[in-house]
Amino acid sequence: MNTDLQNEPKSLIECQDVSLAFRNGKATQQVLRALNLKVTEGQIVTLLGPSGCGKSTLLRVIAGLIDCDSGSVTIRGSDVSKKMPMKVRHEISFVFQESALLPWRTVWQNVVLPLEIRGQLHEGSCRSRCEELLEIVGFAKSDWNKLPSQLSGGMKMRASIARAMSTSPKVLLLDEPFAALDDILRSKLNDLLLTISAQRQCTMLFVTHNIAEAIYLSNQIAIMSRGMIAQTLDVPFAFPRNEKLRSSSQFAAYYGIVAEGLIASAQATQAIEKEIA
Repeated sequence: MNTDLQNEPKSLIECQDVSLAFRNGKATQQVLRALNLKVTEGQIVTLLGPSGCGKSTLLRVIAGLIDCDSGSVTIRGSDVSKKMPMKVRHEISFVFQESALLPWRTVWQNVVLPLEIRGQLHEGSCRSRCEELLEIVGFAKSDWNKLPSQLSGGMKMRASIARAMSTSPKVLLLDEPFAALDDILRSKLNDLLLTISAQRQCTMLFVTHNIAEAIYLSNQIAIMSRGMIAQTLDVPFAFPRNEKLRSSSQFAAYYGIVAEGLIASAQATQAIEKEIA
């Protein structure tokens, strides 16, 4: 038996030749173009690229919120391109750009909502998990009964992350969840995600246009340009990571490499489009 193949990390998510166009009357906008992507189990992979390159759309296709026109998406070996099996759907959680907390429910009631919907709220292990998650994301017990209107933007996002993790998902999809936050708070929540990743062994696919955030969080960065994965980069820094890494010369040097990759990928994609046209 080939031991190299046996020990090769498993791909949890695979996108093969995924294409999608949005149509408005006679106008057609090609959003995803024969896109290919693999996300290895247990890793954090970041989709990095400018606004409008298809990052969020791809995340929604993987989540089963949008059907692709052609190609395939598999999660844990199941094809979810057209219809996602319920078993797979229960293994995925999504964190949106906005916290999307229900304003009439307390922090605790928002966090346990997915369990309530599934009829698992009264299981002791599930309640204990939610209590532990609220501690991990930094909520004191005195905050559990607060309404979203009583929370800061950062606390709302912490509650949203705890809610997403309440069902112990195998896959966590995050669509620029920290884009509206200041840099200090963004950094703290980046560390929170790394803590959750280490403790919960959850595979994450993260969307951002922030280069420093992509480097700090990721095992791998997939640079997107005009609906395609133009380049993938393995991030060379070991885990666990901390604030000292952000201010290191190695981090600054790699930031330059990723920035150059973004520019080169955009130029290469434009050249391909011209040839096709």
